[in-house]
Amino acid sequence: MEQIRSFIAIELPEEVKLKLSQLEAQLKSGHSGVKWVEPTGIHITLKFLGNIAINRTEEVTRAMEEAGRGIPPFRLEVKELGAFPSLKLVQVVWVGLSGEVDKLSRLQQRLESNLERLGFAPEGRAFTPHLTLARVRNQASRDERERLGQLITATSLEAGTIEVDAISLMRSQLTRQGAVYSRVSSVPLRS
Repeated sequence: MEQIRSFIAIELPEEVKLKLSQLEAQLKSGHSGVKWVEPTGIHITLKFLGNIAINRTEEVTRAMEEAGRGIPPFRLEVKELGAFPSLKLVQVVWVGLSGEVDKLSRLQQRLESNLERLGFAPEGRAFTPHLTLARVRNQASRDERERLGQLITATSLEAGTIEVDAISLMRSQLTRQGAVYSRVSSVPLRS
């Protein structure tokens, strides 16, 4: 049976991707030990599924429909720039989200619950809504990580608004140039 590497996500509007691309360009200067995410592929991950049999995509899509039922479309603001685990020891560069995050969290919890009934393991850590911009490579020095943290602190961000009206089942194909994402299915949110 053919398998696909997949996840469930909220896709971003083009204008937000453009602003994130500009933000990445600002942050890239002089940081060679960093792997930047291709702006066209940035999304809000709700649930990583891993490899699933292609014939399971329909039942996953039904679980997504059920999770979205009763949740009306909502709005998120792309707000702050930060790093995991800290600005002194940057490993992941992220952009935070604000706005109707309560609806986002409820949607993610419903997805988690519906998919657990289908045999998908629940996420081990709490859901933290964010957009990943970059990952620092293991060989980056402590000094390099700290300099990147200082740049993050000094950078202002205005990346816009995301109108969330659907969630998508995405396929992730790993290539030498990075992951290539394609939509398998999409379901609208309904109040």
